[in-house]
This record gives sequence, structure tokens and C-alpha cells, in this order.
Amino acid sequence: MAKTQPVPGSTAANAKSLKSYSAALFRQKLFRNIVCIFFCILSLIPFVLMAMNATRSSDAIQMGVSLIPGGKFVENWTNLMKKQSGMQITLWKAMGNSLLISLPGTFLSVYISAMTAYGIHVYQFRLRKFAWAFIMGIMMIPNQITIIGFYQFMLKLNLVDNYLSLIIPCAAAPTVVFFMKQYMESTLSIEMIEAARIDGAREFRTFNTIVAPLLKPALATQAIFQFIAQWNNLFTPSILITSESKKTLPMFVQMLTSDQFLIDYGVVYMGLFITVIPLIIAYLILSKYIVAGVSLGGVKG
Repeated sequence: MAKTQPVPGSTAANAKSLKSYSAALFRQKLFRNIVCIFFCILSLIPFVLMAMNATRSSDAIQMGVSLIPGGKFVENWTNLMKKQSGMQITLWKAMGNSLLISLPGTFLSVYISAMTAYGIHVYQFRLRKFAWAFIMGIMMIPNQITIIGFYQFMLKLNLVDNYLSLIIPCAAAPTVVFFMKQYMESTLSIEMIEAARIDGAREFRTFNTIVAPLLKPALATQAIFQFIAQWNNLFTPSILITSESKKTLPMFVQMLTSDQFLIDYGVVYMGLFITVIPLIIAYLILSKYIVAGVSLGGVKG
């Protein structure tokens, strides 16, 4: 039987093809890295400018943008402490008020929304499609449209100037429900839920011990978004909170600009810089779950 003769030049052709393929992959990777670095720098510029302005004087800030830090950080901090002495609320009190609203509001929005998405994804009931369509419809309505009716409703419940009027409505978060349901469709197996039921686990135990750990990346992601939204919320608290001692941190920063002719922009940026610190801490705490979830998904793939 005749042996197959190797085609002349085939090894060289394969090596050349492999080399060109590797070069193409390198160019694609380089392009992706350049784009990611560009957008990363673009997203960090506002934070850097805010931090730099917190170290500059009001006159220097009005003269133009600068990425060079000034030497007025301590002075701006001292002026902020002096200015709050003329208010009925301090910086730390306002920060505590914001935490008092943001932490339970974030927990309610994430936990209740995850349970709602779990119910729609797992249970089969007659109005299942209508419930999902209703949630999608509510997601398209801005909060500003319903604020008058919401204020009248809170007024009838005697919850105006009460933190409950800002915390309890957080349980209704249609965007979080949408995100959770889409995440469950790709990660949560119905067979796993049925196996837990056969083993005698009740629904709340199944959700808390089996489903919730699988949703850690999604829960962490939405917890970051919801905490930022609650922490930076100025519109609703400005309408519902009337007592000076109950004002939140964004309302406190707004009070620093109440006198348009005597605004110390160095003090204002110092206040803004302080408001960002808890957000960074929350991200650093929760980001590890996001990274772990992405890594786990990559291993499964």
C-alpha cells in the first residue's frame, strides 16, 4: 500500500497561517484594551475633577478646570465645619439620615424584587403573563409623573416627614424585578427547585438557602445600583421631608448653595466629595461577589 506523501510547503503554510491568526487575535485584544482603558479614564474624570476641586479655593474653581490638586483641602474642610454651625443639621447627622434611608431601602428593593422575580419565573398561575406585563408597564412610568398622587397618599397616611415614606416604596422596584427574572432564566433550574420541594423544603427556605446564593452576583449588582440611587436621591426627600433635622446628605449639600451670591465652591465640592465616599465603600464591599459570579459563569461555560 502506497504511503501518502506530505505536500511540499504545507508545514510552512500552516505556520504562516497560525502566525497571521495570532497577530489578528493580538490586534483585537489590543483594540479592546485600548477601548476599555479609554472608557475607564472617561468615567474617572468626573471623580478626579471633584476630588481636585475639593482641594482648590472658590476663586480658582471659577477660573477653570484643573487636574492639579490645590492646597486648600484643610481650609475647605474647616469652612465646611464652620458653615454647618449656622445650620440646624450637621454633616454627620445628614450622612446618618441618608444611611438610615439607603440601607433598608436597598435591602427591601433587592430582596422583595428577587422574590417577585422568583415567583413569576417558578410558579405557573393564570395571571402570570399579565403580572409580568404590568410590571413592565410600571417600569416605563417616571416617578416624577406620580409624585403628586404619591404625596397625597402619604399625607392621608400621616407619613409626610417620615422616613417610612421613603423606605417602604423601595420594595416596588420593577427594574430590579426585570433584571432578576432575566438572570434567573439563565442560571436557575426549575428541576433544582422541584428537588428541594421533594426533599421537604418550604418555599421560603428554598429561596433563602438555595436560590439566593445562586443570585449573589445579581443581588450584589442591583444592591450597588439601588444604594447609589437611594443615596443620591434628592427629588423625593425634598418633597416629603420638611424637618431640618431629618434632611439627607444631598439636601445638606444643596443647602450649601442656598445663597447664590456667597457660594463657596470649594466647600460645595468638599461636601460632594464626602457624599461619594460611602458609595465607593459599598462598591468595594459588593464588587467581589460580582467578580466571583462572572468567574463562576466563565468556568461553567
